[in-house]
Amino acid sequence: MYPIQPSYNLKKNILIQALKKHTNFNTDKMKIRETIGMENPFRYRNKSQFQARRNQNGAIETGLFSADSHELVPTNDCLVQDERTVQITNSVRDLLNQYGISAYDEASGQGFIRTIVVRVGVVTDEVQLVFITTSENFPKKEEILTEIKALHPEIVSIMQNINREATSLIFGEKTILLDGKTSIDEAIQELHFDLSARAFFQLNPKQTSRLYDEVADALTLTGTEKLVDAYCGVGTIGLSLADKVSEVRGMDVIQEAVLDAQNNAAKNGIKNAHYVTGTAEDVFQKWRSEGYTPDVVIVDPPRTGLDASLTQAILSARPKQVVYVSCNPSTLAKDLALFEKRYRIRYLQPVDMFPMTSQVECVVKLTLKSNQKQKIKS
Repeated sequence: MYPIQPSYNLKKNILIQALKKHTNFNTDKMKIRETIGMENPFRYRNKSQFQARRNQNGAIETGLFSADSHELVPTNDCLVQDERTVQITNSVRDLLNQYGISAYDEASGQGFIRTIVVRVGVVTDEVQLVFITTSENFPKKEEILTEIKALHPEIVSIMQNINREATSLIFGEKTILLDGKTSIDEAIQELHFDLSARAFFQLNPKQTSRLYDEVADALTLTGTEKLVDAYCGVGTIGLSLADKVSEVRGMDVIQEAVLDAQNNAAKNGIKNAHYVTGTAEDVFQKWRSEGYTPDVVIVDPPRTGLDASLTQAILSARPKQVVYVSCNPSTLAKDLALFEKRYRIRYLQPVDMFPMTSQVECVVKLTLKSNQKQKIKS
């Protein structure tokens, strides 16, 4: 039994309030389960993204932006971060200062280092370090890499991502290998995954395993189903279900993530999973135009929710089962209001993926209403 604490009740209430605000649902009659909590709500984040700025002395300082601003709050630690991520960030920052490397300045657009990203394989202990920079020309690169490897032999992948734009987005489009491997290995349950620099991967590995258990529990599978894993990332959800269905198809807009998903399928000996690059709405509609009709659709969209055209395409395809994995109660509520026309909302299961924050993840089980089944077209 996972602990139910006051914060978990608050997170369930956040979900209920979003449903009341954005839908006409009677939440008192909906099956909204208690939030699945985490025994130890500290040091759970496997990835850090600390912004770099120049302080009054001209040196690099690293930290996080204040809420709703780009005002940097310098910090040497964060209690929800895996300790290794902050230790390496601090160490690398100090090393960059020793070599006189400049930090990016938003006002002038000058400077080199924008962000230091560290991701840890919690099961494998492999570590990836990514420098987000304003140009490809890395001053004193070889000397810095030599010292980093001596200080942190646990780092098996050092990457550089170039972001020249005046944008709040962290990553740019170009990523190059500086040293080691292009990805790190991580495991969830019995599967191993390659994680490249830009690939999406859940930030809380322990709760991710519980989240995927909830996704599996929400489905009734016989082994003959065709499953679509929309917004697939590196393929984690679809691959975790591949042995329970006849086919998995997934899509993601980030090409590196799709390549990781393809590699992850091969790495785990899974031959019935196939992944392509493209927006979920475009790829899904293309598959439909080719006569493909899935039995199961799993959607795990970004905070903006589902694209309207994807929602309509799913409603038109009428898969018997849909599982919606949400990270934003507001967009979830708006999307469920559309799905409710043809689907029965069986239950909502909140999962606390981010303890000590107001964020709440949710798994929703939807099944096709009986009066819609006869309308299915192949």
